[in-house]
Amino acid sequence: MMEKGSGRCILHIDMDAFFASVEQRDHEEYRGKPVIVGGLSGRGVVSTASYEARKFGVHSAMPMAIAKRKCPQGIFVEGNYPQYARVSDQIFGILDRFSPVVEPLSIDEGFLDLTGMERLMKSPEDYGRRLKAAIRQETGLVASVGIAPNKFLAKLASDLEKPDGLTVIRMEEVPKILWPLPVSRIWGVGKKTEERLSLYGYRRIGDLAKAKAETLRKQVGDRLAVHLMELANGRDNRPVEPVHEAQSIGKETTFEEDIHSREEAQRHLLALSSQVGWRLRREGKRAHTIQIKIRLGDFSTYTRQKTLKEGLCYDEDIYRAALELFGAFPLPHGTGIRLLGVSGSGFDAPSELSLFGVEQDQRKERLYQAIDGLKGRFGEKIVSHLGEAGRGNSRR
Repeated sequence: MMEKGSGRCILHIDMDAFFASVEQRDHEEYRGKPVIVGGLSGRGVVSTASYEARKFGVHSAMPMAIAKRKCPQGIFVEGNYPQYARVSDQIFGILDRFSPVVEPLSIDEGFLDLTGMERLMKSPEDYGRRLKAAIRQETGLVASVGIAPNKFLAKLASDLEKPDGLTVIRMEEVPKILWPLPVSRIWGVGKKTEERLSLYGYRRIGDLAKAKAETLRKQVGDRLAVHLMELANGRDNRPVEPVHEAQSIGKETTFEEDIHSREEAQRHLLALSSQVGWRLRREGKRAHTIQIKIRLGDFSTYTRQKTLKEGLCYDEDIYRAALELFGAFPLPHGTGIRLLGVSGSGFDAPSELSLFGVEQDQRKERLYQAIDGLKGRFGEKIVSHLGEAGRGNSRR
């Protein structure tokens, strides 16, 4: 229906300025005004800016201090993360009605596989319009949709006409739509990689699509060259993967710019360990295997793991295990880190969860119950006992 030879039809849906839009929906006095959601402390960053705020140059990941200078008349909101999660659940309930194969990508976006559903739709475009209308009617929020033969093109398409967009990309349209875009629009190309590619004359995606494979491999390495050439030509074979019962619980973060110091990496591992601990406790699980994931600037990816006799669910214990694994990893000189991840697996069976009540854990359990209560009200990043404990080892 979408691509000769594969027959796949993938839809990507992305809620427009999700956190800010929920705030505007729930507070009439915010509507039509620049709303900026994020951390309000001196070191806070913008999570989401409404489209009214974006006109002033405010965008996500911007330090909040800069956002306040750019848009002093903005409405600055700490954010109601439990409410955002509830609305997200409602949206994904709608998505489940439109496809049996849904892959959540984040709290406000996901993929739907529409392959083989021709009899249920007049056309993919019509189906996308129906989905957008259902979300608007049932939640009062606006979404953008991209439809294409694969995940990369579908996600790219959903971003081309924001807000309230609906874009279809067919394979024969790749040279016209994809190739004129800057190389930064390729998944995984951050500022450093963009600058590096520019030095070799690759500024547009079409430059990469037309590059000689052997030349590009010599310039950026085999892994990155293959990644760039496949996506530049609109090829992406990844399936849409529904989320089943988790075999592991983890969290990872990709950095806008590669990080180079072990101390900075340790601070990120500390934050990741805190989020994994919170999710384990929320699920009532303890993990016997702790794994870290490290992706370097050249896209080479490594995992290291250790299995422990006692299951872990507390932030500080997870961080200690992650730190030991990271300390044994030989970070190549001069190579930055693009991504870090921490995960836990090998869960205790439900009958073994009585370990939570042993006397030696009671004090720690009470502390984390208080922390988790705050996280449940204000979001998982709101407070971390481990973050306070870690200040003796690293500055923030």
